[in-house]
Amino acid sequence: MQQYGLSAKDLSVYYGPKQAVKNVSLDFANKQVTALIGPSGCGKSTFLRSLNRMNDLIDGAKVTGEIWIGEENINHPKTDVVSLRQRIGMVWQRPNPFHKSIYENIAFGPRYHGVKNKKQLDEIVEQSLRKAALWEETKDRLHKSGLSLSGGQQQRLCIARSIAVKPSIILMDEPASALDPVSTAKIEELITELKQEYCIIIVTHNMHQAARISEKTAFFLMGDLIEYDETDKMFTDPEKKETSDYISGRFG
Repeated sequence: MQQYGLSAKDLSVYYGPKQAVKNVSLDFANKQVTALIGPSGCGKSTFLRSLNRMNDLIDGAKVTGEIWIGEENINHPKTDVVSLRQRIGMVWQRPNPFHKSIYENIAFGPRYHGVKNKKQLDEIVEQSLRKAALWEETKDRLHKSGLSLSGGQQQRLCIARSIAVKPSIILMDEPASALDPVSTAKIEELITELKQEYCIIIVTHNMHQAARISEKTAFFLMGDLIEYDETDKMFTDPEKKETSDYISGRFG
């Protein structure tokens, strides 16, 4: 039986009177990559941000429906959102390292959540950088600024930072769209490695990227979930005409 990392049930998002996401239900499996695709403004990033309550930070935003991790509906008003964002990591479109050293970028989260022991922090920093395929490139300059790294390295640093607080789910909002092709390939390799441990949900505009790295794909259009299926099937034999038109480049 498939183990789900996270499930959304009848999830809707409103910005004032405008409904940006319309009654979407989706199950996301553990140890799999799910790609969310669709044209700009179709609701995929809004949906992604709902999954760790980031839309709470937007004035006028309202989210209805349920988001389940195991037996817990994390969309409940009494959910501890700080603890939730420890369990569900987020990697943004543009690398956003803290204005701190490489070491402190990684150690900040664990320290915030109560890890004070220097040896333990050292281990977390090394493990996180290793998992993000960045250790060999940074181990001799851990106390240099995270901003001294290249764009691709900065994005891997942000991934390492999210791993450091031991999430079970990682959300990625177009994590390679601001990067060159070589850095993009490294991020894709890293995602393929990370899915051995995490449930990963990624928004991407890049059809080839979705086809390369995901097991499942969800196609959004005008706030609606149009189709959700195995990625291979979606890209070779989609059920819906809208999906076929989008994937073949007839619109979007």
